[in-house]
Amino acid sequence: MTQFDKRNLSMMMDFYEMTMSYGYFHQCHGDVRVAFDLFFRSVPDKGGYAVFAGLEHVIEFVENLSFSEADIDYFRAQNLFSEEFLSFLRGFRFRGDIYAVPEGTIIYPDEPLMTIVAPIIDAQLIETAILAQINHQSLIATKASRIVRAAEGRKVSDFGARRAHNMDAATYGARAAYIGGVDMTATVSAGQQFGIPISGTMAHSWVMFFEDEFTAFKKYAELYPQATVLLVDTYDVIHSGIPNAIRTAHEVLAPQGHRLGGVRIDSGDLAYLSKRIRVMLDEAGLADCKIILSNSLDEFTISSLLLQGAQVDSFGVGERLITAKSDPVFGAVYKLVAVEDAGIFSPRIKMSENVEKLTNPGLKDLYRIYDRYGKAVADMLAVQGEEIDLTKPFRYVDPRKPWKNRFFEGVTAVNLRRPYMRAGKRVEQLPTLEEVRRYVQKQLTEEIWPEEQRFENPHRHYLDMTPMYYEIKMGLLDDMRGKHS
Repeated sequence: MTQFDKRNLSMMMDFYEMTMSYGYFHQCHGDVRVAFDLFFRSVPDKGGYAVFAGLEHVIEFVENLSFSEADIDYFRAQNLFSEEFLSFLRGFRFRGDIYAVPEGTIIYPDEPLMTIVAPIIDAQLIETAILAQINHQSLIATKASRIVRAAEGRKVSDFGARRAHNMDAATYGARAAYIGGVDMTATVSAGQQFGIPISGTMAHSWVMFFEDEFTAFKKYAELYPQATVLLVDTYDVIHSGIPNAIRTAHEVLAPQGHRLGGVRIDSGDLAYLSKRIRVMLDEAGLADCKIILSNSLDEFTISSLLLQGAQVDSFGVGERLITAKSDPVFGAVYKLVAVEDAGIFSPRIKMSENVEKLTNPGLKDLYRIYDRYGKAVADMLAVQGEEIDLTKPFRYVDPRKPWKNRFFEGVTAVNLRRPYMRAGKRVEQLPTLEEVRRYVQKQLTEEIWPEEQRFENPHRHYLDMTPMYYEIKMGLLDDMRGKHS
């Protein structure tokens, strides 16, 4: 058995989580309950929205969080922790609550996507692991959503495994891409583990192995006559690849009663070549043969290809999807927002010289506000449990323009977050991957304004506050200024 097989994901942490946890334990604060929010500050690629992904694996991680004897020995070898603390770790299990928006929710900056309410040690130990899952999968799901939108209804396949940052990134990235709208993946592990449709035909090495291109195509078509897709750019697309593909269609597939399924181009001027190929295939009686384009594609190159009139039925997207190459950091953070004292949670706020790093304190609810047509017009923060009466005009505060007197009228509100764990036990059934994927598509089709989905200068989705919540935040800021000025 390899070290890879024996790894305990509970050890996926920054070391400061352990040093702080021991500090809380040593000072008898370990059972003090706190609240941490997970949120992000800006949408990648200057987009108008993001897609929340990775929640299922956060819940699985937290449910299975524990430390083995080998882990305890490793911590003992650091010569920093008492035997009493190591004994505590030996029997450790997560004891807290987790509230979150459902996986697949369309999300925006500065919103509490997850809140962990737990003893301080429990909340601290899970920080890095849950950030790693949410940051990675939300990043790839968001990128995939943009790429799928650019494809304008054409199928998109994830081709990215070999460019992913490691095997886990390839597998979980394929899952996230599927949530974002990609139709299939070439990554077999993701197909097996998550039930994602898989696709794939041949590489250039198949064509190069045989004595000539036609023989390579012929052998493949004989093996897979019901699903023959040929890679036509190994030597010369126009003068060799397509003529040999047409010959294969007529001489190998047609006598068996089959049609050529498609041809793929992975290099060259894709717009020009696809138009030439379409004419050649149509003239050969292969109007039903699909054209697949790949080679360093993303939403920008796909949009450009379609503007140029490229003849394409589907896209294979690899490195720029699986690494989110144009903006490869999602930037979710995990910040303390409240500490319990005598049964009451007192809000905490992080102040900074950078206004964008100012946090939203305290326990709170996150509402999505819908107009009478079901379109999401804004999101709103409220004090946890605060009554939101929308049967009459409801005053709200735009924190960017707090001096304006604004009201919601004729709208409905949905509290986006729900409890997924209480006292360390799962209390909410998680949706299937197909249900998460459909949820994303439904929101983008029915609820989210097209103006927010633009690639250039998207409309900003507003995050408003109830007057009660806004005044609590401003009051806490005033108190902090008085203490630390």
